[in-house]
Amino acid sequence: METQELEWIDVGDGANAHTVRRQPERRRPSAGEQPRRRERNPVPRDNTRQAAALEGRRRQISDEERIRRKKRRRQAKIARTILLTATFCMIIGTLSVIAVIVNYLYGETNEKNDAQAVSKTLVEKQTVPQDIRKWGAFYATPLEQPELVVDLLTVNEYSRPGEALPEVKNIFVHYTANAGTTAEQNKSYFQSLAETHERSASAHFIIGYDGVIVQCIPTAEIAYAVRERNYDSISIECCFLEDSGIFTQDTYNSLLELTAWLLHKYELKPEDVLRHYDEGGKICPKYYVEHEDAWYQFLKDLETYMERATDVNMR
Repeated sequence: METQELEWIDVGDGANAHTVRRQPERRRPSAGEQPRRRERNPVPRDNTRQAAALEGRRRQISDEERIRRKKRRRQAKIARTILLTATFCMIIGTLSVIAVIVNYLYGETNEKNDAQAVSKTLVEKQTVPQDIRKWGAFYATPLEQPELVVDLLTVNEYSRPGEALPEVKNIFVHYTANAGTTAEQNKSYFQSLAETHERSASAHFIIGYDGVIVQCIPTAEIAYAVRERNYDSISIECCFLEDSGIFTQDTYNSLLELTAWLLHKYELKPEDVLRHYDEGGKICPKYYVEHEDAWYQFLKDLETYMERATDVNMR
């Protein structure tokens, strides 16, 4: 590389005289001479191959990455579709369950209202007000007390409070709501309430599915059987075997005998015998709530029993 010497020259005159550096003249190439270019370090051939290989590798990686991204996008799309479908199905299922529950509750309410309306209509149509004189002969006729197993509850505030029963206007028929249990088992349950304090419940009489009548509470005391009517009614619980709640024939016969005796004792009429259902709408006794005709047949059988008892004693 050529070294160029710097040349200093004086310029100006007087007070303005000073020395400056003279710029060297740039050499211009002659007409036939090519301009000089700065040479770059040539890339070795091996480096060229390596660069090409790297470029190819980058392209390959780029292609693979594109494929992977496309695959991930497709998988994400499928996952979103599945999630949306599952969410939609869950919403539809939830709405369906809610609709079924609402329809069930609405139907139960309507059935209950319909049953009460039918019961009221049947009572109005089939239960004809009877003059007490019709049963005067029955009340005047000596009637033997049915055979009872007297097994009284001990006095306690949960099943036998020991309070006096001021009057008796109605006889209520119940069912125990636990198929296959005996009269003694149900009496033991009432007694256990004195210890468990689970709830308040009892009845004056329990009739077993074998027809045995167990007396739990004296008829001069109240029982916890019909919430709003405990102070003016007598209650009879009935055991059963089948899930339908139907009474066995032995239970049915004992119920007729016991009910007739109570009507005689308190000078009441057959229409004064009610189901627990008739006071508050509880499904009790189940079979006679679901089969109104069977209940009215029971009342007719009760009248027949009372009439026969009268005729027998008048002969």
